[in-house]
Amino acid sequence: MALALPVGLVGTLIALPFTAQAAPSADAVIAEVYGGGGNSGASLTNDFIELGNAGSGSFDLTGWSVQYLPGAPTASSKWQATPLSGVIPAGGSYLVAESKGTGGDTPLPTPDASGSIAMSATTGTVALVHSTTPLTCLNAADCAADGSIKDLVGFGTAAVRETSPVAGASNTASVSRNAALADTDNNGADLTAGAPSPRNAAGSGGEPGDPGDPGDPSPSPSPSTSEPTPDPTPGALRIHDIQGNTRISPHNGEAVTNVPGVVTGVRSTGSSRGFWIQDPSPDNDPVTSEGVFVFTGSTTPQVKVGDSVLVSAKVAEYYPGGASSGAQSLTELSGPTTVVLSSGNAVPSVELVSSKTLPREYAPSAGSESIDSLTLQPSVYAMDWLESREGMVIQVGDSRVVGASNSYGETWITTHPTKNPTPRGGVIYTDYDDPNPGRLLVTALTADKPAANVGDTLKGATGPVDYGTYGGYSIQATTLGAVTKGGIQPEVAEKGDSDELSVGTYNVENLDPTDPQEKFDRLAEGIVKNLASPDIVSLEEIQDNNGAKNDGTVAADQTLAKFIEAIKAAGGPAYEWRSIDPQDGTDGGEPGGNIRTSFLYNPLRVTFVDRPGGDATTGVEVVTSGDRKDQDISLSVSPGRINPGSDAWRSSRKPLVGEFWFRGSQVFVIGNHFNSKGGDQPVHGRFQPPVLSSETQRLAQAREVNAFVSDLVDKDKNAKVVVLGDINDYQFSAPLDVLTGKVLKDLINTLPKNERYSYVYDGNSQTLDHILVSKGIKNPEYDVVHINAEFADQASDHDPQVVRFK
Repeated sequence: MALALPVGLVGTLIALPFTAQAAPSADAVIAEVYGGGGNSGASLTNDFIELGNAGSGSFDLTGWSVQYLPGAPTASSKWQATPLSGVIPAGGSYLVAESKGTGGDTPLPTPDASGSIAMSATTGTVALVHSTTPLTCLNAADCAADGSIKDLVGFGTAAVRETSPVAGASNTASVSRNAALADTDNNGADLTAGAPSPRNAAGSGGEPGDPGDPGDPSPSPSPSTSEPTPDPTPGALRIHDIQGNTRISPHNGEAVTNVPGVVTGVRSTGSSRGFWIQDPSPDNDPVTSEGVFVFTGSTTPQVKVGDSVLVSAKVAEYYPGGASSGAQSLTELSGPTTVVLSSGNAVPSVELVSSKTLPREYAPSAGSESIDSLTLQPSVYAMDWLESREGMVIQVGDSRVVGASNSYGETWITTHPTKNPTPRGGVIYTDYDDPNPGRLLVTALTADKPAANVGDTLKGATGPVDYGTYGGYSIQATTLGAVTKGGIQPEVAEKGDSDELSVGTYNVENLDPTDPQEKFDRLAEGIVKNLASPDIVSLEEIQDNNGAKNDGTVAADQTLAKFIEAIKAAGGPAYEWRSIDPQDGTDGGEPGGNIRTSFLYNPLRVTFVDRPGGDATTGVEVVTSGDRKDQDISLSVSPGRINPGSDAWRSSRKPLVGEFWFRGSQVFVIGNHFNSKGGDQPVHGRFQPPVLSSETQRLAQAREVNAFVSDLVDKDKNAKVVVLGDINDYQFSAPLDVLTGKVLKDLINTLPKNERYSYVYDGNSQTLDHILVSKGIKNPEYDVVHINAEFADQASDHDPQVVRFK
């Protein structure tokens, strides 16, 4: 809405109000919540959530959702979301129908949106969110720090609420605001319990005499035809005052008026829209940033680069993913009203980032505590340098790509081109103490998204410094150079001799029959062409026959059969398969997918020894026969799972063990997929050094597998054992030390140091996949076959590996 201005100001002074976030709302709010629909004593058949709009203009709900969380959430609790569309009329309502109960006799007025959330009648939390992605916060503090939440209502005894929850909700009572829709961020004061009165955007429903009811004889007041002229005088605070010399603004939570700046970038899509401003008159302190992000939620900013503006807003610290994620905060101006003073101004001076700019040390240490309050040292630490430029425009010149472009237009480059290079152009991650501080994420704000592979060159990028959950600091590129190809090609493994056994491992990334045939064909080509059709392949992330559909299906015979047919079509062998179906929902991974490890083997080359009795809950054991000097060993079941009842495998894949014979020799193969690193604090986060909480379970899993291998080797010191798969940890990690123990050799360590990788994450070439062998296997030939991780076009996010031995 443009304000009416005096003639002398028209065209140069425009006020641009945007919706508030993480502050009392002046427009869209949660007006009423009812969870008793269809319950005993209820008249209404459905639960509902009603939104209201106290503003003078309609409120666009595109990309928004309402979400519900139980009143006493646990660590496993999940927010449920109902996507929204359309608008809330000015001064009007918007009705969201939720779950229908078995009782009641009165349907809701025609809803404006519908979901299936079954809310509690007495306690819970409802949020209005400018995203359709379920929230992750589970306590009041984290939700208060989540900038995607516009309004939140906790009722009954809800742990997540604004100040205090509102009491009185029941099977026959909703909680609702008064007609003025007042919002003071105190649920207990803003809402009261009473008879449910649902009303939709058309004004249907409610009680006679309610505002908007068709029977209300009072006409709506006419909107004002004029607005006060905004004050063009800059306020007392500048951007560097707001940013301060630590990661947290000294004015966090305060309202600020007429903060001056020049617009340097605009994000006009998605649910985190906004723009960056930078002060053209900086102070002399290199620690305080002169730029800041102005957050407008899902409202498209009505400014453009080069506009000189004054912004009045609330200072907020936004933690991407919630404060509990361990991410750093982003200082931003939220709920802005923006005045455009002039257009076409030059962008403030742009700082060039070169190999000498970012310090070689990455982050200060706080003993795994928060570094939020530490004074920034931009000349010492790379993270501090970037934080001291948060929101400011920087520029990189020609830069080597170290992480391939993704579908979001994000590409990793390095500003330290001579540090830890791999032969193919990446940067190798070799130690927790050296996360390669020269890495920087470039995100394209332009319409043209790059499609770069590792080793390519990005011909420059310019834009403001931002911070997000995925990757940490980034350049939000308003200008982006072309990509010059570096020329890497997918690798092809050497085919083994006829008297060599070849064993491979490949994470096929949630493969199931609902995937397009193209995915099966590309993965099959990787097996046949790039891995040279190994005699045995351990596959990770084989899903059940209908993938993510959560209906109790656990069998994966159709998945494996379809993959084998694709391999045959690509010219490969007629593999046979062995696997064990998990119990439904017990092995982690994508909900409903029931991922597991499976074996493919070429029956013309190897024999699989089948021993019945192996199932999801029966553990495999080592069986001996003969005397100690001349004994044979075998498996009690084949295929079998290692100690599946152990808590080490809780919500995680169980290792699959198989007994094979090749040219008269017995070989034991153990396929693995250890628990993921999800839950670890990020390398770029505010806790330094980060806590690796997921490592605890992998340590327990490593002990289980090592104990089983130790039993094999103790009973036959020449036992030939191959342990392989997605271990989800590095060769220098504690779980790999435990897994290796005194009985296995991790073959990744036989490669040159700068070639030890099978995966690229946040621009670091690293290894999560491993092949380990016992001492009974002599002179193994080992290779990581790079066909996926370095390429923008991937069949999987992992590179496969293969070992050959006589």
